[in-house]
Amino acid sequence: FLKVVHPLSLLLSVLGNLRSKSTFVLPKVIFRWWKISLRNEFRESRPGEIKESQEDFLDDSSLHIQIAIVFGAKVLEHVLNLCRGNYDFLERLPVPLVLYIISFLELEDIARLSQVSRRFEMICNSNALWENIVQNLCDTITPEMKELAQEMGWKQFFFTNRLQLQLQLRRRRQKQDAQNKKLTE
Repeated sequence: FLKVVHPLSLLLSVLGNLRSKSTFVLPKVIFRWWKISLRNEFRESRPGEIKESQEDFLDDSSLHIQIAIVFGAKVLEHVLNLCRGNYDFLERLPVPLVLYIISFLELEDIARLSQVSRRFEMICNSNALWENIVQNLCDTITPEMKELAQEMGWKQFFFTNRLQLQLQLRRRRQKQDAQNKKLTE
């Protein structure tokens, strides 16, 4: 027979009740499973369930093994961290929300935030963030400037001074003009 565990039942039972605005209380960890078999003798079997307090769960290595087998090591580590009270809410925020929050930070703070984790380094150096920053801080962005920014990257575009940008735009125009002349000849 095969054990089947619904992932949401485990995670939702671990999350517990929200008792105050800033802390989660995890009353119990509940591990539920269903036995699925084609044999007649197991057709009437009922779902199984293990309920443990968070303290007992932290000490129950056999349950840890079962969770790791069914869900994987990352889910086990996540559940253990929840039971220990270690939960990093920032790492779990969706990228669009993180980008929106970062858009309110100063440049120095963005540089510091990029050193927090790999995820934040990727987000803080992403084209999406720097395109948003450039569009918020610049009065006008011509289509030509937009093409150049997409070519060189929005972050580099932002930190390139105006004289260098004008020079690069002029070179780009000359290159396009030369290509257009070759096509018309």
